[in-house]
Amino acid sequence: MKIVDVICSAGRTGFYFDDQRAIKQGAGHDGVFYTGKPVTEGFTSIRMPGESISVQILLEDGQIAFGDCAAVQYSGAGGRDPLFLAKDFIPVIDQYIKPQLVGKEADNFKVLAEMMEAIQVNGKRLHTAIRYGVSQAILDAVAKATGRLMCEVVADEYGCTVSDHPIDIFTQSGDDRYDNSDKMIIKGAQVLPHALINNVETKLGPKGEKLEQYVAWLRDRILNNRQDPNYSPIFHIDVYGTIGAAFGNNNYKAMADYLAKLEEIAKPFHLRIEGPMDCDTDRETQMIALKGLTEELDRRGINVELVADEWCNTLDDVKYFTDNHAGHMVQIKTPDLGGINNTIEAVLYCKAHGMGAYQGGTCNETDRSAQVCVQCAMATQPAQILAKPGMGVDEGYMIVYNEMNRILALRKAKKNLKK
Repeated sequence: MKIVDVICSAGRTGFYFDDQRAIKQGAGHDGVFYTGKPVTEGFTSIRMPGESISVQILLEDGQIAFGDCAAVQYSGAGGRDPLFLAKDFIPVIDQYIKPQLVGKEADNFKVLAEMMEAIQVNGKRLHTAIRYGVSQAILDAVAKATGRLMCEVVADEYGCTVSDHPIDIFTQSGDDRYDNSDKMIIKGAQVLPHALINNVETKLGPKGEKLEQYVAWLRDRILNNRQDPNYSPIFHIDVYGTIGAAFGNNNYKAMADYLAKLEEIAKPFHLRIEGPMDCDTDRETQMIALKGLTEELDRRGINVELVADEWCNTLDDVKYFTDNHAGHMVQIKTPDLGGINNTIEAVLYCKAHGMGAYQGGTCNETDRSAQVCVQCAMATQPAQILAKPGMGVDEGYMIVYNEMNRILALRKAKKNLKK
């Protein structure tokens, strides 16, 4: 079935673009606003409304497939592509991608996605957000043209199996780490709370004491309020490099001592720490530091999983951190990898090489990109998938949970019809 048109429209995301460098340099808060001047190129203020581009593919039988281009909250930071504004990039899609897709048969996702990924403008690959959204639309187009679910297309083309059970959902709290944790407990989120520990003085504590207090509060909050006595979520806390900032990026002993203390406080719940240090220089330095701390924890039998995040953005980065055993799990930040085909390959690579696969992303996505990510996750079966978009918990969790259960119900119904 042929593709006959590609139509773009500007959209909003579920969160904001934030200038991470300005925030790290001490930008103040005024309600939801940040105060001060932006320092990253393209930002006109430290916090800007998140933008997306919805890409619709019209098939010759009248069916419409679509996906959403979106970029991470901290665009332009940590080696990522620059700020993604719809007005700048709709013309790029119209000029360089539409002519390549119109007239093509929507019969093979992998081939079409790789063709799109290879397009260059002035010797450079297309912005990751463009490749992300267009590949979603291509996957949906192939699914609709061939009468399959998107997850079934992925499984067929990549040699994996669609899950017959839900994938664990990881919820993120943002700064509202107390009230939002309550929402997570009520909803029964399997992994929580993210917590946004991005400042040593105000959130971690100069000696880590503030995070210790929060972990103890979260532990007791669950024990005192869970409806099911068997509810035992994993604690996954993103510390944005603050542990390294407090104890020294290469002081593995001091960081490990602190993580051992957090492990004890969190019990009976298992603990994951994302981004323990942020070397803020280059990928190699970051990998070496994370690898060193991983080895220190493993040697001492400290049962805290480290999650790679900063400087682990592309498919090549994911493979690099995995091959070097830098961390126990990798956050596969879906918009940063460009085409969703790269996310599929990243999850499968991690699983094949003994690295935990966390199919993540950003709060700054859309409902559509979240749905397509669920479809991919159900085929590749990562350890966990991010509830997105937004930081309100309820909305992102609903979108991911509902899409997952639609897939399970549809596939069960289809199997019953064949009997």
